[in-house]
Amino acid sequence: MKGASMFSSAGIAETYFKEAGIDICVANELIPKRAKFYQEMYPDSNMIVGDIREREIKDEFIESIDDDVKFLIATPPCQGLSTLGMNKHLDQMQSDPRNYLVFDILDVIDKKDFDYILIENVSRFLTMYFPYKDSFYKLEEILKDLYSDKYNVEAELLNAKDYGIPQSRPRAIIKMFKKGKKWDWPETQSEITLKEAIGDLPSLESEEISSLKHHYARKHTENHINWMKHTPTGHSAHENKEHFPVKKNGEKVKGFKSTYKRMRWDAPAPAVTMRSDAISSQENVHPGRKLSDGTYSDARVLTLRELFIVSSLPEDWNIPEWTTDTFMRQIIGEGVPPELSYKIVKGIDQND
Repeated sequence: MKGASMFSSAGIAETYFKEAGIDICVANELIPKRAKFYQEMYPDSNMIVGDIREREIKDEFIESIDDDVKFLIATPPCQGLSTLGMNKHLDQMQSDPRNYLVFDILDVIDKKDFDYILIENVSRFLTMYFPYKDSFYKLEEILKDLYSDKYNVEAELLNAKDYGIPQSRPRAIIKMFKKGKKWDWPETQSEITLKEAIGDLPSLESEEISSLKHHYARKHTENHINWMKHTPTGHSAHENKEHFPVKKNGEKVKGFKSTYKRMRWDAPAPAVTMRSDAISSQENVHPGRKLSDGTYSDARVLTLRELFIVSSLPEDWNIPEWTTDTFMRQIIGEGVPPELSYKIVKGIDQND
């Protein structure tokens, strides 16, 4: 089945689409560097770079979608909705122009004849109210009002950890498929713990490099290393009686206990963010192992290889040489784990 991709970013979600029988022929992305990555990873796709809100870009995208393209995936930017972003309240979300990019998806749906449409975003996407017909409605309600004659519209909140992925990452999933077509939801699976996922990889400290592809440790400051060496698995350095985060003047840093925090071995990884490079950010630090001197190993964030694993990407993924550690962390942090999107589209009955 031929498909199109809106807000494709670097194409993380589409990593295994060809294995699911979907061939993305045309894609659109605003940021040139992400579009470049996408084009190199999917050389057979026609990548249209630019703002989909601009008429010329949107027209070019629509005109590039041939009549035999029957699948659309749209993953509009989530920064305006995410609980980790600046927008915390409904009125703030409604005033953020990024949250209205969904209406550009409707423009494309109206002009083409797709059989299957997948819209994905952060969990708030299902609870936010959008302006429609002189009032405010949830997106699912708007889609049903507009398209219920032609499409089945189904919305669910799926967490990647329930589908064979060692990461807790809730995602809002909206499926639209033509009446008479079949598209099943994926079956749940047992959780995979971090120990099962990455427990066999070599231990590393700051700046150390292993012989395994993508398994090297970022450089961290001495203070961060010291605080985390004295932080047990599953705990935050803020909880330490000694060796807790302090400012340059020696004053104790005030912060959430989800920061400067080690992950747990006995649970899936927490949601990977775009700041997985920072020890001080959201629960980014390797679980570590207790050493004979009472301190803990691996006072660092996860390596790229470890991030690939918990994000269901290939461990030895062949990525362009020009990519940087920071760039890869950013595109992984904003993308849906591809094993989840694969299992979602695998539910399409292409024999219908």
